[in-house]
Amino acid sequence: MTIQFNCPNCNSVIGFEEKYCGKHAQCTTCGQRFIIPSKNYEKAKKVEPPKEKAEPIPGFYRAVFVDSWKLFAIKNQENITALAFVAIVVCFKFFVSRMNYSVTIQGKSLAMDFYFPFGWILRAASWGILFWYYTEIIYTTAFDQEELPEIKLGGFHSLLWKIVKSLYTIFIMLLVVGLPYLVTALILWKMEVQWPALLYIFMFVGLFLSPMAILTAAIGKDLTLLRPDYFLVTIFRAFMPYMVTVILLGVACFLQAQVDQYAGQTTTAAFGHLLLNFAIQIVLIVTMRSIGLYHRYYSCHLPW
Repeated sequence: MTIQFNCPNCNSVIGFEEKYCGKHAQCTTCGQRFIIPSKNYEKAKKVEPPKEKAEPIPGFYRAVFVDSWKLFAIKNQENITALAFVAIVVCFKFFVSRMNYSVTIQGKSLAMDFYFPFGWILRAASWGILFWYYTEIIYTTAFDQEELPEIKLGGFHSLLWKIVKSLYTIFIMLLVVGLPYLVTALILWKMEVQWPALLYIFMFVGLFLSPMAILTAAIGKDLTLLRPDYFLVTIFRAFMPYMVTVILLGVACFLQAQVDQYAGQTTTAAFGHLLLNFAIQIVLIVTMRSIGLYHRYYSCHLPW
């Protein structure tokens, strides 16, 4: 049986199967979080972010390094479904990356080459949907949900909007955290000077700020909050826990830089790269959970 009700924020009509009653969900139209009611057109209760805490909550490190591995327990059906979804997207990204084509049109006196980067477009779309799900992990973890969030893609237009919004968010975040690197690289290029050590420093600065930028985008849901001063206030009030998220993200980025997508390798080599792609997603899931846990345990330090 399907239960229908209105979104408590935008009044859109929403439907869920009866078995999901009492669980947290999100409106695909406005993003409002709510608890699924038990009756048709019963008013859904909004899920608001918890009020700012006066003091941090203990237990962050255990939650990251011990409890996070419960997400991969095969006895939890919802987690298995979520992990299968991630695996499918990774496989899709792995095999479509080489699907770039070029067509040569021969004229009487001129030949024109047209390049169609379908593989790169599909790969970007895959990262867009993965990033959307990463932000869902951060959000649900921040507000005390221990399981992986359910997959609610909606229709084609809803899926397309999630991909476009995610890629736009990624672009803005990279622009904010990578601005010192970009400005420095431009200045050095204009001066015709090569200082790779300086560029590496600013590259690390961008990586260092990235978990806070991802946290802000996932929970604040307002890109105007992507302000370095907001980042630094929180980071230096809970520096060591924040470094845990930085190290995990750094490990995931390093592994991602080493792995290849399918490009006609032998079966053994392709299988090895695919397994490494899966392993990177495990690291990324734990990383995103750690970012959500950082908000859960240290939200009292957030200036917004």
